[in-house]
Amino acid sequence: MDQKDWILIKTLHEEKNITRTAERLYVSQPSLSYRLKNLEEEFGVTLFFKTKKGIEFTSEGEHLVRYAENMWKQLQETKDNMRNMSETVTGTLRLGVSSNFAQHKLPKILKQFSLHYPNVQFSVNTGWSTQVMNLLDSSRVHVGILRGNYPWNGEKSLLTKERLCLISKKEIAIDDLPNLPYINYKTDTSLKDLIQDWWHDKFSEPPFVTMEVDRQETAKEMVKNDLGFAILPEICLHSSDNLYTYGLSYRDESPLLRNTWLMYDPSYLNLSVVKAFIDFLKLSEK
Repeated sequence: MDQKDWILIKTLHEEKNITRTAERLYVSQPSLSYRLKNLEEEFGVTLFFKTKKGIEFTSEGEHLVRYAENMWKQLQETKDNMRNMSETVTGTLRLGVSSNFAQHKLPKILKQFSLHYPNVQFSVNTGWSTQVMNLLDSSRVHVGILRGNYPWNGEKSLLTKERLCLISKKEIAIDDLPNLPYINYKTDTSLKDLIQDWWHDKFSEPPFVTMEVDRQETAKEMVKNDLGFAILPEICLHSSDNLYTYGLSYRDESPLLRNTWLMYDPSYLNLSVVKAFIDFLKLSEK
């Protein structure tokens, strides 16, 4: 069993689907199935079984998954440590970043960082903050940038506080919101809860939801076409949108804010590339 097999087993366990696993690894399904069959023969056990929804691992298969994850982690740590032996800041920086931060702020940060440290490469995973949290917990990334509040046993530093805003095509009164068409969108639990808590603080009746869209940018486009109002983080808004923007507050007049956090395992500070990035990020966000 080698590095390719560790990655194969890890990916299959994450996807629970042979087709999606083959797509992620850029291999054909027949070659993937052939390698899995060889692994079962090598260990003399059944690693997984098929279900209507995909596949499930046997107890022996789960044991092999844990082995593969540990071996992959040890290999990455060995590579990191060997690259760190040089005085030059070099190596691959593994980042997990919330989608909004990745879209609106990360490109400029990585560009500026690479100007200072041209020998650094980036491995970036983006998604909802809950997904980034999973990457951190499984040590698949060195550093996580998350929006919202999540428990974490490692280092946790506040990067920014950001206002949540209501947007509309025409000027509206906040007191009229329960009777106006509301455009909702899919997002992570922490943002949903924050918006719901604010709504319950302000109103005794539910919002008049007329649309459920896939993402924030879609909701903003609907608002631009005067199809209702939406509530978005300030990071998504620009003066060129030509929309009415209302910074939201609770009844006690305290602003409705969302935190963005920098999270990492302090042991990774032993890697010059991680320490350099964290120092750079804290400085750039001041």
